[in-house]
Amino acid sequence: MRHFRYRFEVGASLQAVAEFHRDPHTLRRLTPPPVVVRFHYVEPMAEGSIAEFTLWFGPFPVRWRALHTQVDATGFSDTMVKGPLRFWRHRHSFVALNDHKTLISEEIEFEYPQGLSGWWTRLLYSPFALRLLFFYRSMITRWMLEGDRKVK
Repeated sequence: MRHFRYRFEVGASLQAVAEFHRDPHTLRRLTPPPVVVRFHYVEPMAEGSIAEFTLWFGPFPVRWRALHTQVDATGFSDTMVKGPLRFWRHRHSFVALNDHKTLISEEIEFEYPQGLSGWWTRLLYSPFALRLLFFYRSMITRWMLEGDRKVK
């Protein structure tokens, strides 16, 4: 089992961070170009809610079905029920540092499929690719939640 961790601070309250991550449009906002997200089915964020979507890496579609668990004011987990990896669980945790600053921690446990059939997942979901993805997400989260650009 592989592990990936990424942490960053955002100048926003715990409540604002939690609401931002519960918005069904947030995944689209946090997906870097040129990847495109197409939603097939999304339930409001709650314990046991499901999200089904396709990530388009250029002409190549990657379909996911995620189950949300451990949903509370300090974060949530999404576990891949169906998708390209053998296993994927992503925990989003939020900790208030003060009234206007929150620490966001991203922790992922994942496992690649065995053999040649999963070679492309080792590229798309490599530690380097995940680090780039979460750097982008941290920048967009800050941009959306801080200053005059706050999400309404």
